[in-house]
Amino acid sequence: MTTWHRARPGVRALMLAIPASAATLGAGQALAAPAPDPLPTAPDPLQMAPLSEHVSAATALRIRDRRIAVLAGQSVQVRGRLLPALAGRRVALQALMGGAWQTIATARTATTGKFVLRYITGGAGQEPIRVRIPGERLNGHTTARVGKMTVYRQAGASWYEDGGNTACGFHAHYGVANRTLPCGTQVEFQYNGRSVTATVDDRGPYVGGRDWDLNQNTAAVLGFGGVGTVWSSQ
Repeated sequence: MTTWHRARPGVRALMLAIPASAATLGAGQALAAPAPDPLPTAPDPLQMAPLSEHVSAATALRIRDRRIAVLAGQSVQVRGRLLPALAGRRVALQALMGGAWQTIATARTATTGKFVLRYITGGAGQEPIRVRIPGERLNGHTTARVGKMTVYRQAGASWYEDGGNTACGFHAHYGVANRTLPCGTQVEFQYNGRSVTATVDDRGPYVGGRDWDLNQNTAAVLGFGGVGTVWSSQ
């Protein structure tokens, strides 16, 4: 309860707030000490958690595994799609050269996640190729194998029977003669839609305008007869 006292003139009025239980105390009884305030408790970590947070999602590349065969100087296109669809992600076409993956073309994904990588081929050769999306702050890198890219050059060729001794000292079933390549070198040939991988096992030909002498087995697989132009990967 609250008790009011009339002040004498010149004396300030004083208001005392006395608990109701204290008003009934008798003479000589002391007021009980007020209960201490409860100690502060540690905040609940669950209540302090943010309402939302960024979560990285696994990504995948959808690309058809295939072999690419093209003449030197021509264009190669590799199409694919990133799932889930994210626009603006950098995509790299890479070839395995000299034991290391090297980027040969780049592009960006569209709003649908689709992309097209374009590359103008250089000299003849064979390399495995892949597509790689580098990692970002919220997304890891993603890699997908495309297959093997064979870049051919056009070359003059003839064929011969290699029943005798060869300059390399061995007979490959699918053999080919060349003047400079090391013995045992693998060369892929294409002719009229057919292809075969042959091994250099002899020297020749020594006729102007011809780079290769195909043995009878190599020529038969290609359907090649006489003298003509073939595609070679070397």
